[in-house]
Amino acid sequence: QVQLVESGGGLVQPGGSLTLSCAASGNSFIIFDMNWYRQAPGKQRELVASITRGGSTTYVESVKGRFTISREKNTVSLQMNALKPEDTAVYYCNADLGMTTPPFARTDYWGQGSQVTVSS
Repeated sequence: QVQLVESGGGLVQPGGSLTLSCAASGNSFIIFDMNWYRQAPGKQRELVASITRGGSTTYVESVKGRFTISREKNTVSLQMNALKPEDTAVYYCNADLGMTTPPFARTDYWGQGSQVTVSS
């Protein structure tokens, strides 16, 4: 069984910073991609940032220059700077994993969600 456990959410003032982390644990898997999604009430869930196995990164336009995604082994982090009220959402870690034992399934796993609130 694979689990993704998130940490680092909280309340921050506009212009402030937070860093989210997500650790993948379990047996017999490799990580292809890791991603951060977010969803605010009344809005669609959107892909915020992603990082491939080779280290290539992608960001949604609204966070470019402010957010940075990085990965160290089985942990993905999202450094968020210059936060704005519109960044307020529940942030979800996502990993695209492949099992290294038969039947070698490839499956998405999700973290539990972290509330990020940007408010004065």
